Amino acid sequence: MKTLNVLCRNATREDVESLYTLITGYAEKGIMLPRSRDALLRSIDTFVVAEIDGQFVGCGALTKLGEDLVEIRSLGMSEGYKGYGIGGLIVEQLIKNAKELKISKIMALTYAVSFFVKNGFEIVEKEIFPEKVWTDCVNCPKRHACDEIAVMKKIG
Repeated sequence: MKTLNVLCRNATREDVESLYTLITGYAEKGIMLPRSRDALLRSIDTFVVAEIDGQFVGCGALTKLGEDLVEIRSLGMSEGYKGYGIGGLIVEQLIKNAKELKISKIMALTYAVSFFVKNGFEIVEKEIFPEKVWTDCVNCPKRHACDEIAVMKKIG
């Protein structure tokens, strides 16, 4: 397999259009919540992007849900870049960012359970995250029939 020189960095305002395009593609498939350009701009400091030779190839974000809990959101790769370990590098950077914030637990709601398990997360019950349920799930169209799996990793 070809070795890729991947750079993971905190996102900047210049990344908004790339983030918007990638997230919209996933949202149209029903596997990620959509984000407007304005929402991305307001939360740009929560995003990490992956680049190869200066080209945007993936992203992920951290959202604080409580004093010691953050959620990984909007984790995705550009077409043709899945399977190279880029997602794992993004998750590593997000975990590093969470540790800098003195956060002890990181969670995600996902369809990619095996990816998260491979990266040290455990499957848990969604109900242990009331912060998530009452802030986001209450507005989700799938709230009464959520098919995502909750995963968590203790990092502190």
